[in-house]
Amino acid sequence: MRIGNQDFQTEKHTYIMGILNVTPDSFSDGGKFNSQDQAIAHVQQMIEEGVDIIDVGGESTRPGHQQITEEEEIQRTASVISVIKSRFDIPVSIDTYKAGVAKAALEAGADLINDIWGLKYDPAMASLIAEAGIPCCLMHNRKTAEYSNFMEEMKGDLKETLVIAETAGIPREKIILDPGVGFGKTYENNLEAIYKLEELHVLGCPLLLGASRKSVIGLSLGLPVTERVEGTLTITVLAAMAHYGFVRVHDVKENKRAVQMAEAVREGWRL
Repeated sequence: MRIGNQDFQTEKHTYIMGILNVTPDSFSDGGKFNSQDQAIAHVQQMIEEGVDIIDVGGESTRPGHQQITEEEEIQRTASVISVIKSRFDIPVSIDTYKAGVAKAALEAGADLINDIWGLKYDPAMASLIAEAGIPCCLMHNRKTAEYSNFMEEMKGDLKETLVIAETAGIPREKIILDPGVGFGKTYENNLEAIYKLEELHVLGCPLLLGASRKSVIGLSLGLPVTERVEGTLTITVLAAMAHYGFVRVHDVKENKRAVQMAEAVREGWRL
């Protein structure tokens, strides 16, 4: 898969997507990178630590978050993306489910659209992605965590997303899928999704896992968001062992090392 000017061998390696929240209220780092200078300094740090993609988000999507207007989200994200692309040779993703925000991000230089609603929120999103000819990450989500057979229904929901994408003209080779840990799922659902990561390969797309510092870790370990690095690393190792193409994380250096070790174990014995 080509994202920006770089090729990603997603069947052979797990790449690091670094989170850049330019929001005042994100669950983990809200307000830390609100100013452009702070944001760019954090991008520089993530690049030095080995990040492969920068994912820019302008609206918190934590449980109970306050939705903001497209105009405010564009104001937060577009200029930051423009500066990142002008200063660094790194692919940039826009984390949004609104087509207007995605369009402004593409005009600012974004290389990938990361939609937490899997094309099911904004009817204009699928056609925008198809016309732009860029890759996308499409996540599983539901308004309510009500399932009779969780894994089968999650796969069914993602198949619906793939139908929307195909109908709009998005090539399958430009699609990444994300099980959506922490979204539209109970605590038990989240654990099951992580335990059964490999099952989503049946959908035929590269896979991304985003569980960094999330509540499933806090609930499992009884720890606040500031102390969830080890839990995150455990899930990152599971993703690498399950041949996921990407992990979306806050702590780049630590997760990069965890992936390298997992891949050494996964592949080294074959040498």
